[in-house]
Amino acid sequence: MTAYVSAFDLFSIGVGPSSSHTVGPMRAGLDFATRLHTDRVLDRVARVTCELFGSLGATGLGHGTPDAVVAGLQDLHPETCDPDDVRAAWQGWPEGKKLNLAGRHPIPFVKDDVTFTPRTRLPGHPNAMTLRALDADGQTVAEQIYYSIGGGFIRRDGEQARITASVQPYPYADAASLLALCDENGLSIAELARLNETAVRSEEQVAAGLDAIWDAMSACVDAGLHTGGTLPGILKVKRRASDIREQLEAAESDGHRELPGEWLGAFALAVNEENAAGGRVVTAPTNGAAGILPAVAMYWWRFLADSGLGIGNAVTPHGELVGSALLGFGGSAPAPEELDDEQMAEANRRRGIRRFLLTATALGSLFKANASISGAEGGCQAEVGSACAMAAGGLTAVMGGTNRQIENAAEIAMEHHLGLTCDPIGGLVQIPCIERNAVAASTAVTATRLALRGDGQHYVSLDAVVETMRQTGADMSTKYKETSEGGLAVNVIEC
Repeated sequence: MTAYVSAFDLFSIGVGPSSSHTVGPMRAGLDFATRLHTDRVLDRVARVTCELFGSLGATGLGHGTPDAVVAGLQDLHPETCDPDDVRAAWQGWPEGKKLNLAGRHPIPFVKDDVTFTPRTRLPGHPNAMTLRALDADGQTVAEQIYYSIGGGFIRRDGEQARITASVQPYPYADAASLLALCDENGLSIAELARLNETAVRSEEQVAAGLDAIWDAMSACVDAGLHTGGTLPGILKVKRRASDIREQLEAAESDGHRELPGEWLGAFALAVNEENAAGGRVVTAPTNGAAGILPAVAMYWWRFLADSGLGIGNAVTPHGELVGSALLGFGGSAPAPEELDDEQMAEANRRRGIRRFLLTATALGSLFKANASISGAEGGCQAEVGSACAMAAGGLTAVMGGTNRQIENAAEIAMEHHLGLTCDPIGGLVQIPCIERNAVAASTAVTATRLALRGDGQHYVSLDAVVETMRQTGADMSTKYKETSEGGLAVNVIEC
């Protein structure tokens, strides 16, 4: 059994504000409706109900969980839907309107068909929900318990997590075996991840898919930097990324030097404000922590990629330079003579982002397999901590770090998030979540700098930190795990 999760599962394009409380429940609703059609019982259904348990019941309203379930039942997909069609799918449901189940079978529906049971926790996972389909006599046609296990992944009761299966040439269980595999085969972590991806997809498909992920991340940063106003919900939080962008642009136009550290924070705020507003966002590896990887990657793209400290200086574990051909993904990159200087710089940055994402994928897989990426299961250390470690590893890779420096950077980043609680005020992914992403992005850069100044040797291993995170999450009180029953959520007045 390998820990590796495909980049196209770990980085899924969806909608905000939460991967576990919005994207996962939406996929559960979609899966349930699709199965009704596949099992040829759809025409018998006269009513559908949904019961939200545990964390979904406790903070579902603030996370848009019932809206997401209703959208999924109507055959909307998180990857392709218009976010506006999800935001008020349940809360704005008109009286008397019928629900088009599976996009083809109209049935009566009222808001009370979704119920909240926050004090009941099912044994399979803190994020649990039951969907029931009833006939005209009120008899059950189908019933299914779903668990939203973090990062938009779902699991039906009694089944394993639904992750794309593949025959991987380089399976690994932990960081130690990952490093050993890389040593034995003379591979960088990114190259090993690429070979696992190309076992089921062509190199061109992998390159195009990674580029699409980055384009969605970049678009989210840009949207957040150019959108003002107030975030939805009772807190009335003012969006700040656009104002900060204007301030930084004004400072730079007045002759001040560029301020990369401040831009880094603005990038993270931009993504998480878009997420909090229910916009298009990439899980990385969750929505609550979605701003960290894009912010760090954009920081490299904008300030470091063309400085001679980028992909061109990357080295293998044995010290050889990694040329653009190795990370150019076969025929996906034009020949140098076909490009002008600007196009060549763009192509090099693209290759760097692919390396960044693949490295982050290999590391993120370790957290998902051996601990958790779910705030409801492990607290915010599982979300923001994992994302910070992934970003630190990715940045170290594109800054020319060795495999052991990459592992060291990830370990440093995760170590200093151990014990971080998930206590969103008002059940909204806003305070402290948005600022927390900006701080973690800065921590990721610091972890990279520390790792690159060393030789990769360090006392605490990444595996030890992952296991410590798992144990800490298991010991953590439920009130600090995305229930809004402790921490800031009860010590700050919501209005």
